Amino acid sequence: MTIQTDQGALPAVAAKDEDAVWRRLGIERPPTEDELPYSDGMPMDSEHQALQMDLLFEVLRVYWTDRDDIHVGKNQFLYFSTAQARTEDFLGPDVYVVLNVPKRIRKSWVTWDEGKGPDVVMEIMSPRTSARDRGEKKQIYQDKVRAPEYFWYDPDSGELAGFSLVDGVYAPIEADADGRLVSRRLGLALQRWDGTYQDTSATWLRWTTLDGDLLPTGQEQEWQRANAERQRTNVERQRAESAEQELARMEALLATYRQRLGEAPE
Repeated sequence: MTIQTDQGALPAVAAKDEDAVWRRLGIERPPTEDELPYSDGMPMDSEHQALQMDLLFEVLRVYWTDRDDIHVGKNQFLYFSTAQARTEDFLGPDVYVVLNVPKRIRKSWVTWDEGKGPDVVMEIMSPRTSARDRGEKKQIYQDKVRAPEYFWYDPDSGELAGFSLVDGVYAPIEADADGRLVSRRLGLALQRWDGTYQDTSATWLRWTTLDGDLLPTGQEQEWQRANAERQRTNVERQRAESAEQELARMEALLATYRQRLGEAPE
């Protein structure tokens, strides 16, 4: 498999010493995200899988749009060891969240550059990836990445599972009374939702607040704003109509009093 970097194709290297590997590449230090492969060109298995990943990613970006200390990534390589480039052992979470880091565009997540790994990782499973998501990836996220929380979801079967790192080992996150999985790291919850996203009606996995409110997509947020503006306009119109009606009532009442007192109208 040919992997592209900004410096061209990564050459095949057979060496046990990682320093020797990087010297062969002409790099005297651990590589940065600009020097590491960042795409394998592999497409998602299905439209449902791709849209589900987009939905989980989009609503978090919208929710934290005003935060400059949270990074939300999607379908990017995650580097936890320089050996990955030599062995082509690339790991790419479908969606991941990192807290307390600068918000900026990244080609991949490089732990030795950033000083930490992701706080939450998510995988959207397919028949091709489910075995690795349940086994190998879970073990890597637990033992090497040490991600505090790991979730997976199968959009076809609806299978949802979550794990929290406890004393270095993933413990299952139990669903709450509403069937949601709570991410204590993010202060949010995951729940299934029947509706339409990107003109596609299906059962989706959605992020919610702990109070149960869906985190809106960009389009839903615009609808909410437009609806709020319509409601504000309606309230103002109703107030104006009420004021006009009250003025007309007062004028009619004044005319009645004048008539009873024998005063000529002005």
